[in-house]
Amino acid sequence: MKIIYGFAAMMLSCAAFAQNQVLPQRTIQYQAIAERIVTQLQLQPGERVISVGMPGYMNEFQPHIRYAVMKAGGVDLGVIDALKTPYPIDWDAKTLRGGLDASIEAYVKMLVDVDAAIMLPGTNPAHPAYKAMQRLLVEKGGPRRTIHFHWTDPYGPLGSDLGLTGVTIMPGHPAPAMQTIDVTYQNAILNTDYAGLAAHQDRFIAAMKRGKVRVTTPLGTDFSFQIGDRPVIRQDGVASAERVRPATTLVEREIEIPPGVIRVAPIESSVNGVIAYGPSRWSARSVDGAKVTIKTGKITGVSAKKGVEFMRAELDAQPESVKFFRELGLGFNPLLTVPERDPWIPYYGYGAGVVRIGLGNNAEIGGAVTGGGYNRWRDLFVDCTITVDGETWLKDGVFVK
Repeated sequence: MKIIYGFAAMMLSCAAFAQNQVLPQRTIQYQAIAERIVTQLQLQPGERVISVGMPGYMNEFQPHIRYAVMKAGGVDLGVIDALKTPYPIDWDAKTLRGGLDASIEAYVKMLVDVDAAIMLPGTNPAHPAYKAMQRLLVEKGGPRRTIHFHWTDPYGPLGSDLGLTGVTIMPGHPAPAMQTIDVTYQNAILNTDYAGLAAHQDRFIAAMKRGKVRVTTPLGTDFSFQIGDRPVIRQDGVASAERVRPATTLVEREIEIPPGVIRVAPIESSVNGVIAYGPSRWSARSVDGAKVTIKTGKITGVSAKKGVEFMRAELDAQPESVKFFRELGLGFNPLLTVPERDPWIPYYGYGAGVVRIGLGNNAEIGGAVTGGGYNRWRDLFVDCTITVDGETWLKDGVFVK
């Protein structure tokens, strides 16, 4: 199998050169990125900042973020290293779990006076130091906020099957090269029109609050909802203490860099219709032609051309309390759109026109669906049409308003 895999990789590589594919250079502007992140934090003099890092993963960035905090008048508290993954195969799982849980409790006490934390590339919310910060965001509130400086995390618990956290591969296309990911994310961090992004998001949010939203796709998705006074998580990159003080949900205090998405849990009783998926994954199996029917927010039926048993198995394993529509996410960042050539979906679908449709628990974003841990939140759609009270905002995945 190794020989076959190596031969296949060689053939793919040769094919790429034959098509004159030129990969971008990989130079990462660590200082500029660090300064942008700290700019978005809008630190007040004396605010205390900690970072969480993964040993051996983009460690060149750490001195720059620490110095940028100092330049802005903040207090640099250094970097907490996560326990490097993957863990050795002979480590006892029970010992490891107990140790990590104990670390979370200790970090809650240790970090109680921290104003801002930065989740550096290679780390994620499963790591104890960051998990402790999440506890403090919820329990203590105030000026506390975190930056999700995602990149990729080949070994993290939240990574995809290919180890590309946040990257969604399009059916029939290869995964993007790391150089491509680096250049795309760096460009989005440094060159996004942050004010313009926020203004566009605000216009759409205002329209949603006034009317009925309808989402359709060529495959047959057709559902509608209303949001009323539900909180809308707007990831526009603003991470100031002033911004987060009135926040009522965890996710409003976790600021994504690069920015781009808005997320909302609609009023459950207002959600009605059908979600039609392209090639999708249920119970870790491939499903073709999946459809989910929603009535007054609840999942009332599933069907598929092939693999419906995997859909049923995934949902049957969940309590009735979470078999509901979770959320709608809509990307607005034009620098994270799906490229026409060798397409892939960058950064969790934050690119302009990408729609994210979720099922399950939505309490963390201000919804009323609780009682279980199920949240299916990574199904992305690139060809949606969205109208609000009949007025078209998005047409076949492209903003027209």
